[in-house]
Amino acid sequence: MISLAGRDIVHSWGKFVLTGLGLGLLIGVTLTMAGVYRGMVDDAQALLTNSRADLWVVQKDTQGPYAESSSLKDDVVRSVRGMPGVAQAANVTYFTMQVQNNSQGGGETRAMVVGMEPGQPGEPGYLVAGRQLTRSHYEAVADVRAGFALGERIRIRRHDYTVVGLTQRMVSSGGDPMVFIPLKDAQEAQFLKDNDAIRNDRTRTAANPAFNRPGVPGLLDAVQALQTSSHNVNAVLVQLAPGFEAEQVAEPIRRWKHLQVFTRAGMEAILVDKLIATAARQIGMFLAILAVVSAAIVAFIIYTMTLGKIREIAVLKLIGTRNLTIASMILQQALGLGLIGFIIGKVAATIWAPVFPKFVMLLTQDAVTGLMATLLICALASTLAIRVALKVDPAEAIG
Repeated sequence: MISLAGRDIVHSWGKFVLTGLGLGLLIGVTLTMAGVYRGMVDDAQALLTNSRADLWVVQKDTQGPYAESSSLKDDVVRSVRGMPGVAQAANVTYFTMQVQNNSQGGGETRAMVVGMEPGQPGEPGYLVAGRQLTRSHYEAVADVRAGFALGERIRIRRHDYTVVGLTQRMVSSGGDPMVFIPLKDAQEAQFLKDNDAIRNDRTRTAANPAFNRPGVPGLLDAVQALQTSSHNVNAVLVQLAPGFEAEQVAEPIRRWKHLQVFTRAGMEAILVDKLIATAARQIGMFLAILAVVSAAIVAFIIYTMTLGKIREIAVLKLIGTRNLTIASMILQQALGLGLIGFIIGKVAATIWAPVFPKFVMLLTQDAVTGLMATLLICALASTLAIRVALKVDPAEAIG
């Protein structure tokens, strides 16, 4: 009967190939959707790994700096460095914006701009070209996915920066490439207001009697200086000294410095379980819909092919072929169709995955799970055709 199933596939090869192609594209989309989710999780983990931090110190009662806004004074890092178990601590800022490329006709790239201190946590771990930042102003290191080249000039807010280094797999949790600039420049770009806003604030302050008291000289100037300062950061990245556990160092900082502190496990939970949870549920719904559509396609084509062979099935019954053998032949055809579709889908997903703007991570375990799911769906879809075949009357062979 294996021979009969194979002969029938060869006889109807055109229909099998077209159906396998359509089913394969659906399977390819399914594998890609799973790869998108895997890529989102990998981006989140890469973000934490690339920061080279063991603890994230952020504003109290926030889940910053990636999932929520966080703002700290940049002198907080000095008190954190003095805590037991802290080997290194460094200020860092993160903000996402459209970075303009002045060397390519003004094109824009959405990127996460990172303000960091050279040689401290937060600096890119490795470069594929160029060098790290060495000057305190107007230099940048960019991820290759940003599309910038060495020596190009990019514009961030009001200043131009020269790309002196290129790194790889430095991305935000949303997949945006990172651009690293000196901390002071990043503070100014993120927190310092533009000139018009500063002038308006000074005018409002000067007109406020509370800040313009004749008996308190210098009060107005002090308030205006505070309004134009940019001494804020989003987080302090901490590396632990040998022999200390993360929670052992984090708890005193929470208690005595009145700050929020996250360990690597806590930050992963925020990024994976909360930040991309909605996207994960949406991808899960798409996978369920694609599974139903795939089952419907297989069921329809196998059912149609079975109806076209009613007389042949009746002949098989007339010569004494068992129902189990006939059902096995139909099941083999359904599984063959699923195997053809899976091979086409796996090849298609492998080809188009690198073209996607976000990272698509195709894992072998997902492919194996997809193959098992495909064969199971095809087996279930064949039951309708098997029921029709088993009800065929052998008398139809001579009718």
